[in-house]
Amino acid sequence: MALLATFIATAALLWHSDNEVPTPTQDSELRGDREPDSFVVNALYTSYDEQGTVKIQFVSPRIEQFEANGYAIMAEPQATIQGQPGSEPWQLTAKHGKLRDGNSQLELQGDVRVVRQIGERSATLSTTRLTLDNRTNMAYTDAPVEIVDATGTTHATGMKAWLNERILELDSQVEGRYETGN
Repeated sequence: MALLATFIATAALLWHSDNEVPTPTQDSELRGDREPDSFVVNALYTSYDEQGTVKIQFVSPRIEQFEANGYAIMAEPQATIQGQPGSEPWQLTAKHGKLRDGNSQLELQGDVRVVRQIGERSATLSTTRLTLDNRTNMAYTDAPVEIVDATGTTHATGMKAWLNERILELDSQVEGRYETGN
């Protein structure tokens, strides 16, 4: 009798288990939305203009790509941006970066620093966030900025920079302190 009961119970379990278990069909369903599609360790990325000249180059210890959302997240990005031929490049660093729109827009956040060597002098721009548009070769932010060079310090809220033309426009609340040379 016990053998018959065991057989009936096993048959009932097998009959109920015929229902197909749903399996995820998309990669994102397997890993979740917060997990990247892919990642690169010790990444080096180089972008060229139409003539084949290096336009921007950046490195990051880790880049995580989210293909469905169209962006990549970078840890501690460091970028070198070429300006006009013969001019010194711009050096950018930040704690975090996000690359959007098919690698054409780089958003930097957290202790963003831009250093530009001008002859014997250097100038450093510091802010909490900065967007670099690779298509227009512009950089901009609406956050407070500080610019320090050998002759003084300037504070402002928001700025736009046209990198090829070497033009910097400060948006508002501009204050500066400058010392003349001896």
